[in-house]
Amino acid sequence: MQEIHYISSEILDLATISEITRSQKKLELSEEAILNIKKSHAYLSNKIKDNDTPIYGINTGFGSLCNVKISSENLSKLQENLVMSHACGTGDYVPKPIVKLMLLLKIQSLGYGYSGVQLETVERLIDFYNHDILPVVYTQGSLGASGDLAPLAHLSLPLIGKGLVHVDGAIEASEAILKKHNWEPITLKAKEGLALLNGTQFMSAYGVHCLLKCHKLSYLADVISSVSIDAFNCNMSPYNALVHLVRPHRGQVKTAERILELLEGSEIGADENKMVQDPYSFRCIPQVHGATKDTILFTTKTFKTEINSVTDNPNIFVKEDQIISGGNFHGQPLALALDFLGIAMAELGNISERRTYQLVSGLRGLPDFLVNNPGLNSGFMIPQYTAASIVSQNKQLATPASVDSIVSSNGQEDHVSMGANAATKCLRIVDNLETILAIELMNASQALAFRAPKKSSPFIEAFLIGLREAVPFVKDDRLLADDIQGSLAYIQNMEIDSELIFQ
Repeated sequence: MQEIHYISSEILDLATISEITRSQKKLELSEEAILNIKKSHAYLSNKIKDNDTPIYGINTGFGSLCNVKISSENLSKLQENLVMSHACGTGDYVPKPIVKLMLLLKIQSLGYGYSGVQLETVERLIDFYNHDILPVVYTQGSLGASGDLAPLAHLSLPLIGKGLVHVDGAIEASEAILKKHNWEPITLKAKEGLALLNGTQFMSAYGVHCLLKCHKLSYLADVISSVSIDAFNCNMSPYNALVHLVRPHRGQVKTAERILELLEGSEIGADENKMVQDPYSFRCIPQVHGATKDTILFTTKTFKTEINSVTDNPNIFVKEDQIISGGNFHGQPLALALDFLGIAMAELGNISERRTYQLVSGLRGLPDFLVNNPGLNSGFMIPQYTAASIVSQNKQLATPASVDSIVSSNGQEDHVSMGANAATKCLRIVDNLETILAIELMNASQALAFRAPKKSSPFIEAFLIGLREAVPFVKDDRLLADDIQGSLAYIQNMEIDSELIFQ
């Protein structure tokens, strides 16, 4: 039987979203959500009936046109025009998993009953989600204030039978897909276009997608660096709990504990023939990886608040009998968090590449470039170049987007967050990090083989079994691009217990 997730006021967190997507759960509105949506829509309908009072975006124009009054007979046309005119996205297609998250988060936000939309509109969004009918959305176009207007307009176009959708591996006209399912286009009522477009679901979906990967990669960075620690025959004293309890940053303490757990029982680690000190890229793993963990935790908290919030405008408060125009669509909290997250993940890649560099440098009894007959064989010389190139790109991408703002809408929208640019940059950084870690892993696995017959810990030896099937020991030069892809696939396909990655 198909599992169902009920949209309600219960807190949505990363672990829940991970379970929804991993188990491919269908969505359904709870009775609570249905009641909230109906009450809000009925209140709005009654409020604007025979009411000439200007209410922003409901019976007025948008942005700097907020003082232009719209007649009652044109309110539906106003909303349809809004969706079509704002669908000005360009660039690459937003990845389909992120579009699906956008749908989920938009449904969640509308389900609180502060937006005045029709029940039919939310149910149609759920139909799209449940049938994997994913609107074609573009990466460029949002300023991250007044919400993610252009991306959310493209997300909303199929509701009115416009735009394109991803279906069964192809891109189709939404009009044809609606006909195939015998669905009539939605006739948008007062405020609905604004409720659909004013929101932060583009930034939020990117953030959630990035965070799910970041939690996993943070854990894997600890595991892969542990392979490198033994491969480089490092001194284990820097991971002693006493060191970290006198500077008890949460992430630092956690990282040191994890490395000791991962390397417990290592013959190499127990060897007393060690250097007094190791390079910072090994010795300071708890401090550097730990700082990234703390940043991930801060960003997770920010996004948990956001995805359980109402971010359109104006907001409808039925109990208080008020419709208030505010600024919950402004993406500044997300922009700052995404920039911070991007910087933190770039640093995981930075220190990873430094460990790779040390491993190929012919130190500590390891051959130059981790290969027999160096000279005849170049071995692992160039994968380090590749990692260095990607690290450099990440440094460029880590330049904050949130420090910029460009005036729009004739000065009405005079400060914007640029959080959408922060979001797309952050994903590129995280995807790059995955490759950098994959290169470190294949280098560390190769280097560890030269420590035989001594073994690493039981955990590390078991962890490397699957990798060595995909990336066997390199005896002589071969096409290492294939090995990088093999190591990357090993990381990407690895299922990790959620209790480990969401600690």
